Amino acid sequence: MSLSDPIFYAYLLVILAGFLPTDVFRFAAVLFSRRINEDSEALIFVRAVATALLAGVIARLVLAPSGDLAGVPLWLRLATIAAGVAAYFLFRKSVFAGVIVAEIAIIGGAILFR
Repeated sequence: MSLSDPIFYAYLLVILAGFLPTDVFRFAAVLFSRRINEDSEALIFVRAVATALLAGVIARLVLAPSGDLAGVPLWLRLATIAAGVAAYFLFRKSVFAGVIVAEIAIIGGAILFR
């Protein structure tokens, strides 16, 4: 790859416009997070907003899906959530276990009930 190659400039653009700006903010977040009190009202508010946004996205995926997920019956999508929550608690509040079990349930159910 030479400097005259257009693909070089595409990679350079991805690095300059995509990677570096987000990396700067991640580094700054690590530096500033040391001084944040976990019990402060601001952080509790941010955590509540993040939780509400995640709940909204999940509700939209379950109740008004698009694409291939729209072909999966509602009862199966709801059962998948129940399986994921059950796995979360069964495996000592492991988010990883909940996600894996839910993925297996939705993929397996979609294949089985196609």
